Amino acid sequence: MSRRLIGSILCVVGGVVAQTLSSQTILGSPITATQFVSSELWQTIVTLLSGQMGRDQLGGVTAEVEFLQLFVMWSAIAGVGATLAARLIRQHHGSSWSDSFTTAGFACGWWGLMGAWELLRVLAFLVGWTSLDQLLFVTPQFWQAIALAGWLVQPFTLSPSHLVTPAPSHLPSLPLRFAPDPSLRERVTKWVRRHPLVSRHSSLKSVAVLIAIYIVVFTAMNWRLWQNLRIPHGDSAMYEEHLWNLWHGKGFRSYLDQGLFLGEHIQVIHLLLLPLHLVWPSHLLMELCESTALALGAIPIFRMTLRSTGSARAGLLTSAAYLLYFPLHFLDIEVDLKTFRPESFCVPFFLFAFEALEEGRLRRVLILLAIALSAKEDYSIIIAPLGVWIVATAWWKFRVGQVENLPHDSHRRRMILGLCLAVFGVVYLLLAILVVIPWFRSGAELHYVRYFPKFGSSMGEIAKNMLTNPSLLFGELLTAKTALYAIAMLLPVGFIALLSPSRLAVGLPLFGILCLSEFSGDGPRHHFHAPLVPVVFWATAIGVGNVGRVFEKIRSLVTLSPPHLVTPSPTDSFARQFVWASAFTSGLFLSLSPAGIAFWDSGSSMSLWRLYAHDPRADQFEKVLAKIPRETRVASTDYVHLRFTHHERSYDYSLYRRRIAGYEDRVPDDTDFIVIDMRHPYSNLKSPDQVRELQTELDRWELVPDETDGYFIVLRRK
Repeated sequence: MSRRLIGSILCVVGGVVAQTLSSQTILGSPITATQFVSSELWQTIVTLLSGQMGRDQLGGVTAEVEFLQLFVMWSAIAGVGATLAARLIRQHHGSSWSDSFTTAGFACGWWGLMGAWELLRVLAFLVGWTSLDQLLFVTPQFWQAIALAGWLVQPFTLSPSHLVTPAPSHLPSLPLRFAPDPSLRERVTKWVRRHPLVSRHSSLKSVAVLIAIYIVVFTAMNWRLWQNLRIPHGDSAMYEEHLWNLWHGKGFRSYLDQGLFLGEHIQVIHLLLLPLHLVWPSHLLMELCESTALALGAIPIFRMTLRSTGSARAGLLTSAAYLLYFPLHFLDIEVDLKTFRPESFCVPFFLFAFEALEEGRLRRVLILLAIALSAKEDYSIIIAPLGVWIVATAWWKFRVGQVENLPHDSHRRRMILGLCLAVFGVVYLLLAILVVIPWFRSGAELHYVRYFPKFGSSMGEIAKNMLTNPSLLFGELLTAKTALYAIAMLLPVGFIALLSPSRLAVGLPLFGILCLSEFSGDGPRHHFHAPLVPVVFWATAIGVGNVGRVFEKIRSLVTLSPPHLVTPSPTDSFARQFVWASAFTSGLFLSLSPAGIAFWDSGSSMSLWRLYAHDPRADQFEKVLAKIPRETRVASTDYVHLRFTHHERSYDYSLYRRRIAGYEDRVPDDTDFIVIDMRHPYSNLKSPDQVRELQTELDRWELVPDETDGYFIVLRRK
C-alpha cells in the first residue's frame, strides 16, 4: 500500500470523525443547530437520526444523537462524494480508478476544520475564554461552509502532478474530421479551446446567463412579496412615492412625515428611474431595476478578474461568486423584507468605477463615483480613503520605477486626482451632516444619531467620545460582533480579498463605523454594508491574480529556494474555484434565496411557504382597495401602506407619533379613510372595538361594513 493511499484513507477517516463529533455538538443545542436550520427542521433531523429530545437543568430544549448514526451518515456522504469525484477525475485525467479515488479521498481532509472548531470550543470552555466560546458557538455555519467548499473543489484543482492536466472544460468538444492524425486533432482542439478570444466570448455568454437568472429569480421574489402584502412601506415603498409625488407636483417627499426627503439623506440616485417611472408608475418597476442593477455588477467583476489573471474562466467563476454572495442577496431583500433601497444602486457604479480606475480611465472614474455618491451622503467615507489609495499607489509605482509603461505624467495626474478625492470626501461628508441635512430638517438632530446610543445623543457628543475616549471606542470595536461581521463579509469569497489588502483597506473606515452602530450584531443583513460589497469584490478580483505569487513567496521562504512562478499553477486553479465554492456553501446556510436552505425550510421565517405561497390576505385587500377613491387621503397600517401611495396622500397609521400629526397619537386632520390590517405580522388590533378613533371620536368616524372576513377594518370620515 503506497504512502499516498494511506494518507488518503487517513484524511477520509479523520474527516468523517471530525464531522461526526462536531455534528453531535451542533445538533445537541438549539443555539448551534438553528445556525443551519429552523427549530422545526432541527427536531425532524434529530428524529430521523434516531436521536432523543430532552431538557437541560434550566428547562431549555436539548437533543442527543448517537455517534454511530452520525458516523454512518458522514461516511455515506464521503463515499458518494469520493465516487463522483473519482469518476470525474478519471474522465478528465485518464487516471486509474485507484489513483482517482486516492486523489478524491484527500479532499476529506478539509472536514478536519470541523474537528478544529470542536477542539477550540472545548479549549475555550476549559480555560474560561468566554468571548471566544461565544464566537465559536454562533459561527459553526462558517466553519462548515469553508470545509465543504474545500472538499468540493480540491479533487479537481490540486490533482497529483503525474496526472495529465485536462483541457479547459468551458467549451464543448469540437469534432475535427479533417485531421486524420489523432495527436494533431487533440492539439488543434486544445488550441481552439484555450484561445483567449474564444474563451472570453464563451465566458461572457455564461456571465450573461447567470445575470439573467439572478434578475428573474430576485425580481420574482420581490414581486411576490409585493403581491402578498409583505413589504413594509417605510424605507422601501416610500421611494416609489418620492417619484410619484415629484412628477405630480407634490415635491421630493413621502407623506410618512412632513418636509422634503433631503432632510433625511442626500439620496437622489433613484431619480434616475424617473423616465421609466413615467411610463410604468409602479413599485414593481423599482424592484426590477434594483435587481437588474445589482446583477450587472458581475460585468466589471468579470473584466477586473480577467485583467488580473488573464483567464476568462477565472472571471466567470468570480462573477458567479458575486451573484451567489449572500450579503448581496440581503441588499435585494433585507432581513426585515425591505425590498427596495437606493443604496443598492451604489454597488454597480462603484464596481464600474473601480474597473475604470484599474484601466486608468480617470474621467470615467469621476463620473461613476459622483453617481455612486448620490446613493447616500456617507458613501464619501469610501471615496476619501479611495483617494488616499490612489495617491499611495501612484507614489509607490513612481518610487519603484513602474511608470515607464504609463502615459507621460500619468502618475502625477493620479496623485492629483487622489488628493482631490480625499479632500472632497471629507469636506462633502461634513457639509452634508452638519449643514445641508440639518437645514432641510429645520436644525433638528440627524435621525441616525440614535444608531450610536453608547457614544451620546447628539452628533457632537458622539464625535467627541469617539475621538477622546479610546477605551470606549476600542471596547466597542474590538468585540466578537466585529469579528463576526468581518467573517460574514470575507468568508463567502474564501478570504481571497485579503490578498489585495490595500484595496480592501479602502472600506476599513466605513466598516469600523458600522461595527460601532447598534446594527452590527445583525451582520450584513440590512442595507448598511452596501458600499462594502464592491470593495470586497474589487479586492477579490485582484486578489485571485495574486494567489500564485503569494504562495510561491511563502514556499520560497519556507524552503529557502527561489520562487518558481508557473501560471496558472495548481494553487491559482484552486483559488479560482474556491471563491465561487465558498460563496455557494456559505449561501446554503445564510442566503434567503432559492440557493439557501432557509428558502425551502418550512419552519423558517424566510421560507417559500411562509412568504411566497398564495396569501388569502392579499385577495381580501382587493375588496378594500376597490372602495377607496384615488382622490382621497388615506391613513393605513404598514404593509398595505404602499398600495395607497398613488392616492392624494398616504399617511401612516401606527403608534409612532409623526410630525405631520403634530406629534400626537392621531391621524392628520384631513384624513378621509383609515385602513387597518389586522393580520399583518406586527398587528396589535384584533377587533373594531380596539380602534382608538371608535373609542374617542365616534362623532367623526364611522365603520365601513366588513366584507373581508375580519382581515381589515375600514373607517370613513363622517
